[in-house]
Formats: sequence, structure tokens, C-alpha cells
Amino acid sequence: MDLQSLIADIHALEQQLLEFERKYGVRSETMYAAYVAGEEPEDDAWVLDFGEWASVYKLWLRRQAEYRNEIQRKQQSHNSLHGLIHVAPA
Repeated sequence: MDLQSLIADIHALEQQLLEFERKYGVRSETMYAAYVAGEEPEDDAWVLDFGEWASVYKLWLRRQAEYRNEIQRKQQSHNSLHGLIHVAPA
């Protein structure tokens, strides 16, 4: 994935995470830690949402790591932001 695609994907995932956070009133990292620890949602009706939320968060973490790796790879040859910044068409 190129940087622009990674950024677009990260932003789309963040929108999904914000929707879950607003709905349930807790940050994604808090929910994910509890989910990974095996905690069950208080209400059985939330199970599907929590599974999807955890999947979205896990993918967001992966995309963040991919972004950091790609930036580091590109900066090794330039050691600056030169060539990294591109203005998207309005």
C-alpha cells in the first residue's frame, strides 16, 4: 500500500472507531484490552458490535504500523519530509 492509500484507510477506520466510541462511551484501546483479556460485553446484544469493533481496531493498529514502517523506509534515503508531502486534489 502506498502512503496515500494507508492514510485514507487509517482515516476511514478512525471514523468507524469513533462511531463505536460514541455509541458505547469508551475509547477503543480500553475496549480492545478488555476484549483481548476475554471480557464479555454487559449486554448480549453488544457481542457482534464488540467483535467488529475489535476487528476494526486491530486493522487500524496494523495500518498504523504499516504507515510508520513506510515513512521510516522513505526517510532513510532522504532524512526529511521532502518528497513525502503531497497535496491531495480538493
